[in-house]
Amino acid sequence: MNIEELSKSQLILLTILVNFVTSVATGILTVSLLDNAPAIVTQTVNRVVERTIETVAQAAPAAIIQAPAPSNQDLVTAALGADATRMVVIYTLETGTSTDAISVGTYIPKSRVVVTAAQDALPKEALIGFPGELYVSASLARKGDGVAVYGFADGASLPKAAAMTMVDSGSLKLGQTVLAIGADGSASTGIIARVNEKGIQTTLPDIGAGSAAVDLSGNLIGLGAGVIPGLLIPTNKITTLLTATTTTEVSAAPKGS
Repeated sequence: MNIEELSKSQLILLTILVNFVTSVATGILTVSLLDNAPAIVTQTVNRVVERTIETVAQAAPAAIIQAPAPSNQDLVTAALGADATRMVVIYTLETGTSTDAISVGTYIPKSRVVVTAAQDALPKEALIGFPGELYVSASLARKGDGVAVYGFADGASLPKAAAMTMVDSGSLKLGQTVLAIGADGSASTGIIARVNEKGIQTTLPDIGAGSAAVDLSGNLIGLGAGVIPGLLIPTNKITTLLTATTTTEVSAAPKGS
């Protein structure tokens, strides 16, 4: 067959076949020559190969396509979603859900407790409503410095919730974003305006006493004090109450003025 009579597809296939056969032949010839070559030649070839591999390896990370960083909106929705898994409603155990909720609070999975802002109306025996309509009885374990802590029986089956850390007020920065889901279920955003002896002052609206405020990572910044809109009880008071061996009861709500 005359090569001029071949179609374009046949010419491409013929070219590929020739290149393949040439590559195989070159490889076989190279191996044969290296086997019979002096040691110094083999060492030189190995060094060239090693240097080539190192150069390619150093350039490789730059070629890797990095995943785009999450947007601010993604961080906000993820943090609020985590906060929602820990938000609970507090009822009086005696009447249960047949009456209105007394307050809202935040479940701390690691400590197996619920924390809320201290109020006179809080019952000693409560029914805690978790997301998903799960209800577990709890007892008022500690109360002090504007914070109330409810504990559960050792054998109580508690739901899973997003893990979190409690952000120390000393590490907060002015202008830092703060997020919250209010007692009425509405989400709101704000910033840290001031941190002083009164608590953490933010630009959040009135989120309700006991509602949690979190950062963009979903970690707890504080609880709604319920006295002044935007005023939060710092987590330092919660940590102190959880680690204290004795507790002195104080007034039902923190002073905001």
